[in-house]
Amino acid sequence: MQQQTGTQRINAKILFITMPADGHFNPLTGLAKHLQSLGCDVRWYTQDLYKEKLAKLQIQHYPCVHAPQLNQLNFEQFFTDRVKHNSQLAKFKFDLEHCFIRPVPAILKDIEDIHTTFHFDLVVADIMSFCIPLIKAQFNVPVIAAGIIPLMETSANLPPAGMGLVPADTVAGRIKHRVLHSITNALVFKKVNAIFREIIAGYGVEAPEGNIFDILYRSADVVLQSGTPGFEYNRSDMSSNIQFTGPLLPYSSGAKAAWFDERIAVYNKIILVTQGTVEKNINKILIPTLEAFKNSDTLVIATTGGAHTAALKRMYACQNIIIEDFIPFADVMPFANAYVTNGGYGGTLLSVQHHLPLVVAGVHEDKNEICARVGFFKLGINLKTETPSPMQIKKAVEKVMNDTLYPQNVKRLANEFACYNANTIFEDTVKKLLQTNKTNYRKTYQQQAATL
Repeated sequence: MQQQTGTQRINAKILFITMPADGHFNPLTGLAKHLQSLGCDVRWYTQDLYKEKLAKLQIQHYPCVHAPQLNQLNFEQFFTDRVKHNSQLAKFKFDLEHCFIRPVPAILKDIEDIHTTFHFDLVVADIMSFCIPLIKAQFNVPVIAAGIIPLMETSANLPPAGMGLVPADTVAGRIKHRVLHSITNALVFKKVNAIFREIIAGYGVEAPEGNIFDILYRSADVVLQSGTPGFEYNRSDMSSNIQFTGPLLPYSSGAKAAWFDERIAVYNKIILVTQGTVEKNINKILIPTLEAFKNSDTLVIATTGGAHTAALKRMYACQNIIIEDFIPFADVMPFANAYVTNGGYGGTLLSVQHHLPLVVAGVHEDKNEICARVGFFKLGINLKTETPSPMQIKKAVEKVMNDTLYPQNVKRLANEFACYNANTIFEDTVKKLLQTNKTNYRKTYQQQAATL
């Protein structure tokens, strides 16, 4: 049964911290506005890329000053050496070191400067904010980590996170995964673990056991994980501070008129396709999907994220194709029959919420983990590539639309989502942490006073 949102006001100062990417920023805006509605003074530290969005949300923005103005738009230009790394593994290791770990001291300096004028009571940071282990020690405030990607904590029941592998169902498979854990610890995490632990130790903080992801999960007071257990692999050793919230979705005021195109009422079969806002190579998913269904009886609604929209409109000037920079997915998904995507986490959860089966084709970043879950739980078809052919997409779309297995599984998970109210869970967690921190502070003060 869906929980009801509380109405008790919270007089607290809350600082949000997110990495400079839409998939990290947008899912937390709904939580931020909810806290603001309860009386909290909510402010946000992130890159200037989100200054305008925060102004519209009426949330004060703290820009990066010491930390670099690195974001999803200038990423490739910022790290020109990255192109020298050809393999996915090499790029993954490069990104962890240079994009996430090495900027930590500069990020912490920015937060220290913010704290001089804004004495925040609690910090909410997306799980990929590598400053999480240092915030509590430096500022003596609780930290909530928002899990805006699939769970990456190490588990003895599962293969190594980040490889897009699914749980093994045989003894041989489980042995293979144990071997892979040893290999990844040696080849993937050894260097970045050492760098991250050295940075943390430099502040006098002892890091929890495990690799860099384990440190993040185990350092936060609470990890509020977007999604529900039904979209996560079973694990017997999940940390006790991890709690599912249901989907964390962007804030919507509902002030704008809903997007609509009259062709939606004409076609019986409608698919939505996107590559997200980061991937600009339209040859990966957009063009193969448009090629697969051009001049057919299927309406294709494509969102480009601003990548080559005008050119695509010229190339595919068909009656059954709609191409736009951005379309609110919540306006389209209720009419669609299938969702073709590279596997962004927020879009995937939103698709399930709208009972929409998926065709996924993503490999890099965390996309392989998301796509693997879609295939494992039979919510759609995982094409296991980021460069599918038009025929691969066409066959997969037709299968998820015609085989009742996929819509049934999606509906089952959507019903599970409906049992969670992210705002209520988040609100209750904030109240509990603030009260606990206040009580601990009072005890410490009394103990210090007793010794005087």
